[in-house]
Amino acid sequence: MASPHHTVREEWLALMQEDILAPGQPIFDCHHHLWHRAEGRYGAEELMADLRAGHDVRASLFVQCRTGYRVDGPEALRPVGEVETVLDWTRGQDRFPVGIIAMADLQLGDSVRPVLDALIEAGHGHVKGIRNTTAWHADPLVRSNPKPPPDGLLRSDAFRDGAQAVAARGLSLDVWAYQTQLDEVRALAATLPDLTIIVNHCGGPLGVGPHDRFAPENFQNWRNALAAIAALPNTRIKIGGFGLGVFGWPYTDAALPPHSATLAEDWRPWVETCFDLFTPRRAMFESNFPVDKGQFSYRALWNAFKRLAASLSRDDQDALFWRSATQSYGIDQQIFAHDTGRIPS
Repeated sequence: MASPHHTVREEWLALMQEDILAPGQPIFDCHHHLWHRAEGRYGAEELMADLRAGHDVRASLFVQCRTGYRVDGPEALRPVGEVETVLDWTRGQDRFPVGIIAMADLQLGDSVRPVLDALIEAGHGHVKGIRNTTAWHADPLVRSNPKPPPDGLLRSDAFRDGAQAVAARGLSLDVWAYQTQLDEVRALAATLPDLTIIVNHCGGPLGVGPHDRFAPENFQNWRNALAAIAALPNTRIKIGGFGLGVFGWPYTDAALPPHSATLAEDWRPWVETCFDLFTPRRAMFESNFPVDKGQFSYRALWNAFKRLAASLSRDDQDALFWRSATQSYGIDQQIFAHDTGRIPS
């Protein structure tokens, strides 16, 4: 199936240049991917080029995307190859990534335990959590994955049992679900209070197919469902993903890439809702690169986040840019405590 992601055009992105805002703000990019696909390559070299765009990015977190699976052996263990591949590609870059969100099929239920152990062993301390492909919608126009999952994974008893095994290993669970699935996420989080669940991409506010991103009712439905999740203390939110096609923003259609001021103004209602519901203590900014790179540059993205957080206290800004994520994933906070954490230019 063809990729639903916007094509990355480096020449187009280079048409918009802007100065770095708040260059001294440390950043933990807690959500990016690495892949070699027909749609393009985003490996260690491409990642480091973006990280050197001028922002003070101190560390990053890789999130599963079916990269480098094993091609033989037991099916359940093939995702271990992704951890092995990422560590091989990024050898010598201890902080990029400093952690990995791996894939283990939670539909295996309690039988996923040996898979989790294999991932942890292969990760040499890098594996911090698990994510499955769970974003599903009945309308084919709402698609963010080249291989959409079947309906009902988040509701199944097997998935719940697998998630319980994740909690027992001291790992977190990242969940990418659309706004129409947030009741399922809430039910899972309520059932497993010992599991930290990190909701990806603002909880999937939709702007395509039957969903109009400007319709007040659509916005309120998303907000209400997200509020029920935020009421549970074991949940967190990643703020980002606005370059996803399902969000409905058509930046890629313009002659010039968007400036950070435009991005901040466009995203403000959703971002400030996440601030209000979760507080900065349980929220974190993410890049979602290279998926979002088809719509805006790394420099513009983090400038937009800095504009959106500008009115907050320094403590809240640090929470959003690095502290909440490091606490959620068990990352050494000393990386962000002094200037020696900067990437060499």
